[in-house]
Amino acid sequence: MSWPGGTLLEGRPAPPRIPPPARSTARSLGELALVILLVVLAAFATHTTDLLIVIVALIVMIMLHELGHFATAKWSHMKVTEYFLGFGPRLWSVRRGETEYGIKAIPAGGYVKIVGMSNLEEVDPADEPRTYRQQPFHNRLIVALAGSTMHGVMAVLLIWTYFTFAGVPSSSVVQVQALAPLAHGADPARQAGLHAGDVITSADGRRVTGVNMLAGVIGAHAGQAVKLGVRRNGMVRHLTVTPATETANGKAQGRIGVELAEGNSSIGPVRAVGRSFVALGDTVTASFSALGQIFSPHGLSSYWHDLTNAQAAKASEHSTVRIQSIYGAVRTGVQGAEAGWGGLVAVLVSINVFVGIVNLVPMLPLDGGHVAVAVYERIRSRRGRAYHADVRKLAPVAYAFLLFLGFIVVSALYLDITHPLANPFH
Repeated sequence: MSWPGGTLLEGRPAPPRIPPPARSTARSLGELALVILLVVLAAFATHTTDLLIVIVALIVMIMLHELGHFATAKWSHMKVTEYFLGFGPRLWSVRRGETEYGIKAIPAGGYVKIVGMSNLEEVDPADEPRTYRQQPFHNRLIVALAGSTMHGVMAVLLIWTYFTFAGVPSSSVVQVQALAPLAHGADPARQAGLHAGDVITSADGRRVTGVNMLAGVIGAHAGQAVKLGVRRNGMVRHLTVTPATETANGKAQGRIGVELAEGNSSIGPVRAVGRSFVALGDTVTASFSALGQIFSPHGLSSYWHDLTNAQAAKASEHSTVRIQSIYGAVRTGVQGAEAGWGGLVAVLVSINVFVGIVNLVPMLPLDGGHVAVAVYERIRSRRGRAYHADVRKLAPVAYAFLLFLGFIVVSALYLDITHPLANPFH
């Protein structure tokens, strides 16, 4: 995205644009494409495509977060000089206009460099009108909030896509989750031709309305043939299964050797919009609840106990609210992908919501810190005279927060390696 120099600098002619040599740019793009191709081929060769999918999804998530800042900064006429994935030494970059785009060596996030983010930054006087600090309050607020907003948009789009194409969970839809041979070796479901993923639509001539209803029909027909209507890959077929007899509480019951679960019912793209926002709201509520538990005095005490006590760390493997590092998040994402694309979507939605919320914590260098500074400056400004906060006074608090954040990141990585969380999809 580019803007005419005359518009941005109030009539000042735009500086001459010097494009990079076409040959070097083409060569850089070719080298990047070759690296990407080699990574993809390696993933297929080593059967780690699920890992590759998760990593690519996280990279896209990071870059879309930064795209929110980038696009709104450009829209606000701010000068953006860098748009990078990663930190540290440059691995690859290309310049377009006044902005350099590229990849750096440490894949710990991404950033957009907007000129004049604070009063500490020295800026060319010619660029001062286009600095972040000189923009109206509403523009600074929009830019600071854009990253977390993008996470919300991504979460809604992921949920909507899943609901549109896979449907929404419904208690009236019964799906075969897995085949499970009975204790004495009988396997009626497999013998009848049932497969994991089949949706059972009817039993003994009656429409299936839930797991309990189907279990009741099967249980009442021990040793008797039962006709099942089964939907598989969009087609309905009819199978005949003869439940084996098992005794429970002194009473003979029919069993066919399956694990049943609620399936999905189709709702279409329009109805999926409303359901997507409801699901997002539920996820946001659950995330706030989890964060409240984690960072409460009791939660922090328990976390320290997990770090210093091997037995407690072992028990935390089954926790549903333990902090995860990026390594742990990738691992859970791979487990979700192995369980099906619904599992992967659930993990990606949770990550988006979590990152979006945490990023709004009102502490520098997080986006929420920039929001807090902008609001404070707005309150302190009087009669058209803009007030600029002295960021140097906030430095001790920011450094303390970064130390705390670093401790959480390193300790979470330690727990994820030594005591990884149990697979939530089993």
